[in-house]
Amino acid sequence: MASRAPAISVVVPMHNEAGNAGALVGEIAQALAGHDFEIIAVNDASSDETLAELQGAKADVPQLRVINHRSNAGQSRAVRTGFLAARGSIVCTLDGDGQNPPGDLPALVAQLTRPDAPGQLAMVGGERVGRQDSAWKKFASRLGNGVRKRLLNDDAKDTGCGIKAMRREAYLSLPYFDHQHRFLPALMKREGYGVEFHPVSHRPRVAGKSKYTNIGRLFASISDIMGVMWLNSRSRQTGGWDEV
Repeated sequence: MASRAPAISVVVPMHNEAGNAGALVGEIAQALAGHDFEIIAVNDASSDETLAELQGAKADVPQLRVINHRSNAGQSRAVRTGFLAARGSIVCTLDGDGQNPPGDLPALVAQLTRPDAPGQLAMVGGERVGRQDSAWKKFASRLGNGVRKRLLNDDAKDTGCGIKAMRREAYLSLPYFDHQHRFLPALMKREGYGVEFHPVSHRPRVAGKSKYTNIGRLFASISDIMGVMWLNSRSRQTGGWDEV
């Protein structure tokens, strides 16, 4: 591939997504046809055929770059690896399970980069409409989102939605920790950046299975929310800065 930086990088974390990986890459390329983009698929040490599918997809999608974690490190680390490797100033993310339709990506990018966007706008997050999950999973998500929103005041109704468009420089200024990807609106606001949201569609998973359980996510979220609350309590804003 040429070394010239594309305008948009799309980061897709994947772990054991055989049956989804290759098709999703093709969909992303189709959705962004006419745009200057690259796709960075981060294989988080899958034990199935995910890596082989991604390598095979490179023949049909020349914009695809495949990064392989030597050890499983989780979704947030895979997202961060993708951002570090990304060459575009605008970076989009979406989940590797295929439940986030790539067709929503151009609208998120357009909202983030519109001429009249607020100067500090750094992220446009998706909010799922017509979510295609079990009733119990949707209830647990609503409960978790409600608690997080009340405690962190991040204005986000659906931080579990993986499809987002962000400015790379802003993301890399955020404090990193495991499960960070669920707290990006709060962390962006903590650093003084603007965050907006956009309704996106959602569809059922067609292959593989979820990597999370509701109970496991609940216990992780409790400690993570407390950690982000502490980070927020230690934040001080400069009001901007000037070189003089």
